[in-house]
Amino acid sequence: MSPIALQTRKYSIATIPADGIGPEVISAGIQVLCKVSELDGSFELEFEEYDWSSDTYKKTGKYIPDGGLDKLKKHDAILFGAVGAPDVPDHISLWGLRLAICQPFQQYANVRPTKIFRGTRSPLRNANHGDLDWVIVRENSEGEYAGQGGRSHRGQPWETATEVSIFSRHAVERILKFAFETARKRPRKLLTVVTKSNAQRNGMVLWDEVAAEIAKQFSDVKWDKMLVDAMTCRMVLDPKSLDTIVATNLHADILSDLAAALAGSIGIAPTSNLDPTRQNPSMFEPIHGSAFDITGKGVANPVATFWTAGEMLNWLGEDEAARKMMEAVEAVTERGIVTRDLGGSVGTKEVTDAVCEELGRVFPKKRIVES
Repeated sequence: MSPIALQTRKYSIATIPADGIGPEVISAGIQVLCKVSELDGSFELEFEEYDWSSDTYKKTGKYIPDGGLDKLKKHDAILFGAVGAPDVPDHISLWGLRLAICQPFQQYANVRPTKIFRGTRSPLRNANHGDLDWVIVRENSEGEYAGQGGRSHRGQPWETATEVSIFSRHAVERILKFAFETARKRPRKLLTVVTKSNAQRNGMVLWDEVAAEIAKQFSDVKWDKMLVDAMTCRMVLDPKSLDTIVATNLHADILSDLAAALAGSIGIAPTSNLDPTRQNPSMFEPIHGSAFDITGKGVANPVATFWTAGEMLNWLGEDEAARKMMEAVEAVTERGIVTRDLGGSVGTKEVTDAVCEELGRVFPKKRIVES
């Protein structure tokens, strides 16, 4: 008798390993994702790699070839490594690849969860596992990263450069609503809105005003607001008081790196670049960057990519598989199988293999049902 045939869900994933340790951690992420898919059995993942990198740019003058974005649109999600090379100016690599995807695809919600993994230590003296468990929501389409501004009178003593911060009511409303919705889904239902409205009296005051308006729609969410400089102190001195955090593009970019360091390492920090309308594929990336100083040494921490991949599975609707994946990752860190940035001594391969082995214990053994 043959087993009962179950229809499997299929997802197409674009991978862009790009620069530095990007190919190493994306390869590790794919290995773990394939293991999760195999053990779960209810969904399949198909990967298509796009060789878009700083090497591509140096050869062709472009990071993304003509028609490249149209090819990305056919996928359900994008798994991104890292972009940046020592011999390419950072503003060229960032705007040439990552932002060249985020902005046209309207990935306006950048979500960066942070926590202290079991078996790892925070540099904060009094912070333990469970004491620091945050989600930082970053506005991902405007602010100082809107690309507005310019330079004039180059080479003259009066050379002038402007970087115009753009804050539209439309973008502020949609990100604050997304943040309140995110806070509502978490157990504590707590949101902190971060601005700098004492000094930036136009855009940041707009943020404050819109936050107060949106809050009226979420009476079940307790919220407060902080100035960004005071927020850095609160994150260090009173991490337990925070849960969901929302801030502008620039402020959240900086705060999320601080959050990763407070959790133990930027090597464990994930990112989701989301189009909440789902009209375009969303992009998922670890935030540690290309890290050319350790490229090719086999010591890069793959945990950020594993967590990023788990967030991707959540976005695709595979919540249970994502939960089991992260359970396996934390079981491995709890046993002390971690890379040097977390105080361990093993490399990328050892952590990846350990997670794959642990997944075999996390997922229940399948039973074949015969008719």
